[in-house]
Amino acid sequence: MEIRKVGVVGAGQMGNGIAHVFALAGFDVMMTDISQEALDKAVALIDRNLERQVSREKLTAADKAAAMARITATTTLTDLGPSDLIIESATERETIKTAIFEDLVPHLAPHTILTSNTSSISITRLASRTDRPQKFMGFHFMNPVPVMQLVELIRGIATDEPTFKACLAVVEKLGKTAATSEDFPAFIVNRILMPMINEAVYALYEGVGNVRSIDTSLKLGANHPMGPLELADFIGLDTCLAIMNVLHDGLADTKYRPCPLLTKYVEAGWLGRKTQRGFYDYRGDEPVPTR
Repeated sequence: MEIRKVGVVGAGQMGNGIAHVFALAGFDVMMTDISQEALDKAVALIDRNLERQVSREKLTAADKAAAMARITATTTLTDLGPSDLIIESATERETIKTAIFEDLVPHLAPHTILTSNTSSISITRLASRTDRPQKFMGFHFMNPVPVMQLVELIRGIATDEPTFKACLAVVEKLGKTAATSEDFPAFIVNRILMPMINEAVYALYEGVGNVRSIDTSLKLGANHPMGPLELADFIGLDTCLAIMNVLHDGLADTKYRPCPLLTKYVEAGWLGRKTQRGFYDYRGDEPVPTR
């Protein structure tokens, strides 16, 4: 099956990046969100990001105009029904995701492939709440989507081969690289990355080092482009905590226990860059460590 029409559920940081790369690759994209304001912001951000690519001579003005013309936005979820492929990119909460799929299912075309951009939730379990578990996959992009080259493709227990091959062909058309993961908690990237971030928070919690020395150690000592606490702020501390809880609950191993300090920051509403405070305070000209 050739995929031409793509629906994106959620116009947040990930959703607008996904819409950006699909439109640029020649797909017709319909983006939906419960908030018209979020949709307007997302379309404006895609326009600015494409313009930046034009200014760097990575795109022509005609390429940008064509990509923007392929994007439509709607607050009506069921408008996505005729899509060939739908990528759900809503908040990382299973109850929200399952509610979205249950609302979509009665309106889908028989051939529509359903996917989730979840970073940790069971694909098999999400698929079981739909009428097409064989046409359901994990389609996990990295952030920021236009920049990062990897897409994790996660098969649920029921995912069939034609669905996997269709999604693999889409990744290739996007100019990205696929890594195939089995459906275990947090898949590959976050199974390895999040415990490292959590351990950095424990090092801070136990007084092994302060924020700046922990981040500097990993940047200069392990050649990481961002320190683990800086990266946690970029991802969102609420997302980091949610993934650690999925690992801890799903694998029942104490090595995945979220650090109490991570929980405290989330309870304070200090979620990182998106709230202007996390392990760093972003309200001034330069980020300042909060511990």
